[in-house]
Amino acid sequence: MAALDLDSAWNLHPQVSVRPEPFGALLYHFGTRKLSFLKDRTLLELVQNLNDASSVRDACTAAGVADADLARYQNALGTLAASNMVVERPL
Repeated sequence: MAALDLDSAWNLHPQVSVRPEPFGALLYHFGTRKLSFLKDRTLLELVQNLNDASSVRDACTAAGVADADLARYQNALGTLAASNMVVERPL
């Protein structure tokens, strides 16, 4: 899987529902019927910020992701992209 570009813009897929939980969140894709668990409240905030941010990097900043942790969250978003939970925003 290719690394997700931090300077590109992404959105939560329109068919994905987010249900916050004490441990993080559940994501359910109504089109593919896949379920994903977010085991991190910061990742939940990052995913919720995607639609309003001009880039993944900006969404990370808004969620309070430290520079030292960017690679970890970039990898997590890449996994969500591979399962079509998040989609790249068209130019």
